Amino acid sequence: QVQLVESGGGLVQAGGSLRLSCAASGRTFSNVAMGWFRQSPGKEREFVASISWSGMSTQYAESVKGRFSISRDGAKNTVYLQMNSLKVQDTAVYYCVADSTPFFRLRTSSAYDYWGQGTQVTVSS
Repeated sequence: QVQLVESGGGLVQAGGSLRLSCAASGRTFSNVAMGWFRQSPGKEREFVASISWSGMSTQYAESVKGRFSISRDGAKNTVYLQMNSLKVQDTAVYYCVADSTPFFRLRTSSAYDYWGQGTQVTVSS
């Protein structure tokens, strides 16, 4: 059974940092792109960041550029999202997603086959 399991969420003060992890099991994702989305109450799920199969190509939403960093460890089948200088508006449930191609294709949420269960990130003022 293919699973993506996020961890690392929690409560942090504005300006603080968190590192999210997404551990994959059931198959290897080393040859496909991975990404992170987030969803706040009453809002659409939105793209946050993505990373290519090799880790050499990354993309970020404008709202997180310069503050968030995505990386991956192929040996551990794990993707990370380092979040620095967190803001109250970063509060959301963060989801890990796996694409089916080596380079990430930004599409509607329903287009992706594999999602994690989400991890809550709450940033207080």
